[in-house]
Amino acid sequence: MNGEALQALEATSRTFFLPIARLPEGLREAVGSAYLCMRAIDEIEDHTELQGAIKAKLLRAISWIFQAQSSIENFAHDELNTLFQDYLNVLPEVTVQIGEWACQAPKFIAPRIWEATAAMADRMAQWAATGWKIFTSADLDRYTYGVAGAVGLVLCDIWAWFEKVQINRTHAIQFGRGLQAVNILRNRDEDLSRGIDFFPDGWHKEDMHEYAQKNLEGFNQYAESLPNNSFTNFVQIPRVLAFATLDVLARGGKKLTRQKVLEIVREIEEK
Repeated sequence: MNGEALQALEATSRTFFLPIARLPEGLREAVGSAYLCMRAIDEIEDHTELQGAIKAKLLRAISWIFQAQSSIENFAHDELNTLFQDYLNVLPEVTVQIGEWACQAPKFIAPRIWEATAAMADRMAQWAATGWKIFTSADLDRYTYGVAGAVGLVLCDIWAWFEKVQINRTHAIQFGRGLQAVNILRNRDEDLSRGIDFFPDGWHKEDMHEYAQKNLEGFNQYAESLPNNSFTNFVQIPRVLAFATLDVLARGGKKLTRQKVLEIVREIEEK
């Protein structure tokens, strides 16, 4: 993974930077590529200035471009540059450089990451086009799967190919769903100010907290049953931070402070 990609990773995620940076060579590039590609499209979905129709247009275009790729050597950088030309002053660098991140992965795993990115971008486009209308718990399950749970499936494939580690796919989806639910809780006030409500009808913060807790605990029990390996080391920091964030939110806080994050990471490293 080149220096530019590592810098982008550090700038966009205090949760995943260290776990990814510490992975062995090859695995680090694959997971880093997947994370940055999906962070790139996530920045479009969450953008506070772009209208839903524009978000849908950009996300669908990214999906179509990624679906058409067959090799790193001939990746369609020019098409992506043209797509972003009118939005260079609006979109963050991590999004504009998605083509670079897509080509960071080893050649044999890159198409799987492109497929996952294309599928997620297409799902995000549909949600953006329809205004993120979530009425039932099933709608919430579809949303959290589409934008996060499916990431767990990509991780399953990456670890299976690199280290022959078989990860339970149901629990991997739970991990993504739980992390996304924590994000929904943390960003609740901001989302409502933009007219977006990810809570099913009749749900309160306690219900979303229970949803997040249930998914995280399901994955946590599974992860603790696994032997110590690169996967369990990778997920350790994100899952501990997720539980800590839930605790802060339940006590009326907004999010973990940077100092608290550093303390938690230090405690994990010292174990």
